Parts: sequence; structure tokens; C-alpha cells
Amino acid sequence: MPEPGAGSGRTLRGARFAGVDATERSEPRAEPVDAADRREVAGAVARLVRLRAEGRSGEAHALLAEITYSSPARYPLLAAEMQHAGLGADWATLLWEAASLPADRLVAAADALVAGGLRADGEQILRQGVVRPAEEMGRAVLALAREGRVREIGALLDAYVRVRTPEEAARSAAADPQTLVPLLLEAARGVSEQRHWDLVHALRVAGFTT
Repeated sequence: MPEPGAGSGRTLRGARFAGVDATERSEPRAEPVDAADRREVAGAVARLVRLRAEGRSGEAHALLAEITYSSPARYPLLAAEMQHAGLGADWATLLWEAASLPADRLVAAADALVAGGLRADGEQILRQGVVRPAEEMGRAVLALAREGRVREIGALLDAYVRVRTPEEAARSAAADPQTLVPLLLEAARGVSEQRHWDLVHALRVAGFTT
């Protein structure tokens, strides 16, 4: 699959929707964490170490699933603590679990990883996270659009049009073609002119006006 480039967190150039001008920052900023975050992360990792040492794999996996829903700002902390504790395999599992998060949390987690210096991990969960039904992707983007979350849509759709075929991407426009077709085309244009025209063709074949 094509690898997202360093610009996977770009804004939607020229795109306007939900009353928002697309002038937001192109790169995510690190969200602050406090002493409570650090204590909770350290405690969770210590419990995970204990469960692994005791061979309680089922409980360890359940804890990993719970940790996945932690505040996105904690993800870089979790990465550091888990690697330090020798839980590299569990960190890989957590990233896999994170790919199934709702779209807004998925992008927030990816943002936190990129801002924390873990760009490869952030791009990985985006690539894995957009491999979900086209209709679900369309609804997720619409929900972000209603909240005016321009940069998040840019990050999500950038990964989406890189990973999915033009035909798959076109199917996601069905939920609201008037809103989604321009956003999909803008994301595809940011990848390459060829990807843009491939998507234009797929949208037209699917019956959408471009």
C-alpha cells in the first residue's frame, strides 16, 4: 500500500464547509499531560506487566483494550512506558486496537503520536483505521464536518484516498455527495494528479457529479 507522506496532517486547501474556512494548522500540536496522566499511565503499565508475568493473557488483552480508550494525549506516554517495560508486542497490539476507534478518536490518537515524535505509529493507525466500510467512512467524515474539524478531515481523508481504491473511496460519498465529493477530490488532489483523476472517473461511474 502507498505510504502516507509527511504531509498526512495537512489542511484541506481551499475547502470550505460547515461555515469553517480551512486555515487551521497543518501539523498537530502536543496536548498537555499532567501528573495524574503520568500516574495513571504508569499504573496501567505496571498492571499489564504483572498480568503478563502471571500468564493471565485474557485479562492482559482486556486491559489493553481499555487502555486504547485512554485520553489521546497519553499515547506518547504509553509508548515510552510500555517500551521501557519490555512490552513492545503489547504496544503493537494497542496500535492495532486503536485502528478501530471512532474516527474522531482515531485522528486524535494519531495526532498525539505525531506530535510526540512517533509519526510512523500515527500514520500506521490512520492507514489501518481507514480500512473500514465505505459507508462508515462517509458518515464519520460528515460528523467531523458538522463540528468544523477541517484539519482532522484532512488527515483522515489523506490516509483514506492513499490506502483505498478510487472505487472504494467513491462509494463513501453516498451519504452526502454534495459535502463528501469535494472533500474526497481535494484529498486525492493532495496525493497526486493521477489519484485525483482516477477518483473523478470512479465518482462519475458511481453516478456522482464532479
